[in-house]
Amino acid sequence: MTDLAAADLAAIYPKPTPRVIAKARPELDRHAKNFIAMSPFCVLATSATDGSVDASPRGGNPGFVHVAGPHELLMPDRAGNNRIDSFRNIVEGSGFVQLIFFVPGIDETLRVGGKGVVTADPEVLASMVEFGKPPRAVLRVAVTEAYFHCGKALMRSKLWSPETRLERKAFPSISEVIHDQTTLGEPESQAAVEARYKTQL
Repeated sequence: MTDLAAADLAAIYPKPTPRVIAKARPELDRHAKNFIAMSPFCVLATSATDGSVDASPRGGNPGFVHVAGPHELLMPDRAGNNRIDSFRNIVEGSGFVQLIFFVPGIDETLRVGGKGVVTADPEVLASMVEFGKPPRAVLRVAVTEAYFHCGKALMRSKLWSPETRLERKAFPSISEVIHDQTTLGEPESQAAVEARYKTQL
């Protein structure tokens, strides 16, 4: 098997249409703002100084990522595993970030790119209380690009279709998985994990 080069890609894929190129906007328009306000979940991608890439799930109530203006987003950081890979990449590396926003029931997604900084300004933290507590830090993104992805990927995956939804018992709890992988800690049932998580949101 031979890896493809740039010339090979050009031979396989036709050029994107002018409309596909033009849909990438330099700011958040009313449609992007509305989509973010409806979104309870996104994926944050960052890159480290060594070129490695991190992608991290982020979630909250719909609109948990605040639109502060056409060129600015504020994302609160909630309790997690304390690895802070994303934030370390941002403060030590280039700071460039990409986000993909999802809205349950809508197959299209929104991609937003820009440059991020991390702040722990008390006023900013106090303005973003959720689940009864302020975030530990906030990611401020200076937006330089935003565009909607078509719904084909989510349609192919049937991500929102009830008939493809698995029962949780089809996969071990995350506690059991990590115990198998590391032998550290004690394995917990899914019910125990969920009960503990609810106290840490």
